[in-house]
Amino acid sequence: MFKILTVCTGNICRSPSAEVILREHLAAAGLERLVQVDSAGTADYHIGEPPSDPALRLAARRGYDLAPLCARQVDAADFADFDLILAMDRGHFGRLTDLQPVDSRARLHLFLEVLPQAGPDLPDPYYGGDGDYETMLDLIEAAVPGWIARLQEHFLTKE
Repeated sequence: MFKILTVCTGNICRSPSAEVILREHLAAAGLERLVQVDSAGTADYHIGEPPSDPALRLAARRGYDLAPLCARQVDAADFADFDLILAMDRGHFGRLTDLQPVDSRARLHLFLEVLPQAGPDLPDPYYGGDGDYETMLDLIEAAVPGWIARLQEHFLTKE
């Protein structure tokens, strides 16, 4: 099984949204038995907490259920357990690069690199309003097909 980890700061807005949206789209593409998706945060601010209320509410309006998720922090084992780690912005990417062991199997990428017109960083909606969360969800939904195509082309064809 190919394993993907999405990472933001507190694991209550961007990364859990990306986790669930990616998982749903993988299932729609018939890839749910080949790919496992999880999420984590670089910081310990919200460990054990559910996703933020706006993330839960606005994702639910689009048919995504974030309610079962619980925030956790990235740890050293993640670099051995996951094949692909997707950072929500350059700050997370830098932090993950610093934490990544030399012998890690995980490949680090920016989540929005498959959507270059959007820029490298998925904006953090945490201190914003519903519009900021909607923009986040729009960008995630726009990027996910690019990741599925990349997975099919580069990662899932190798046995």
